[in-house]
Amino acid sequence: MKNSEFILPDKIKKIIEGMAYQLDDVGKSDSCVYIFDEMVLKIEKRNVRNDETIEVMKFLDGKILVPKVICYEFDENYQYLLMSRITGKMACDEYYLEHPEELLQILADTLKELWSIDTKTCPRIRNIDVELAEAKYQVENNLVDLDDVEQTTFSKDGFKDPFELLEWLKNNKPTYEPVLSHGDFCLPNIFIKNGKLSGLIDLGATGVGDKWRDIALCYRSLRNNFNGTYGGKVYEKFNPDMLFEYLGIKPNYDKIKYYLLLDELF
Repeated sequence: MKNSEFILPDKIKKIIEGMAYQLDDVGKSDSCVYIFDEMVLKIEKRNVRNDETIEVMKFLDGKILVPKVICYEFDENYQYLLMSRITGKMACDEYYLEHPEELLQILADTLKELWSIDTKTCPRIRNIDVELAEAKYQVENNLVDLDDVEQTTFSKDGFKDPFELLEWLKNNKPTYEPVLSHGDFCLPNIFIKNGKLSGLIDLGATGVGDKWRDIALCYRSLRNNFNGTYGGKVYEKFNPDMLFEYLGIKPNYDKIKYYLLLDELF
């Protein structure tokens, strides 16, 4: 996405006029992200589902640390979200990878905090059927990025193609344990300051969803950050199974497998 493709709405332009910023290139999303001292402006192609994200952000305000919506505008082509900036270090910062016990405690506390939120008035549902419907759309419209999947997913010992994986997911739906789910609980989306959570970002899939979706994505994020898949540096003597000790629950590897495979279609 190029800067020349869009014109900032007047409301947002007045708020940020003259402010210094830097462009953020961390993450995979097809968007432009401008970081100011105290605010962040995220510009994406127009998607009406983002209206739900704004409502979710407002719902979570005061319940858990997330960005505050300052201004939200859209036109025929783009949507412009100006929000407060979450400060601190990403959970994948080298300091936390070198201090895994501290990191795991914060991650476990954050997950438990999410699960404790009353979801009765949450404006978005992300149950398994909703996820599978969106996965079906991805597959049927050839939107699955085959360059961004595990090597074993579509292979001789895996699935033939996304259609076969989708069919397997439909036929092997796990039991549903609804909680307030972040939806993309990976280390770059979790910020830490002074030894505590300072905020969660990228709430595009946040809503009432299965408890094990967040656990699965956190498990994979921990594994790949510590084994060198992300960043290249290997941190010895770390096992992602340590997460379950801090959560105080037994691992459910079948559910972890299911949600990691489901995530391959997004």
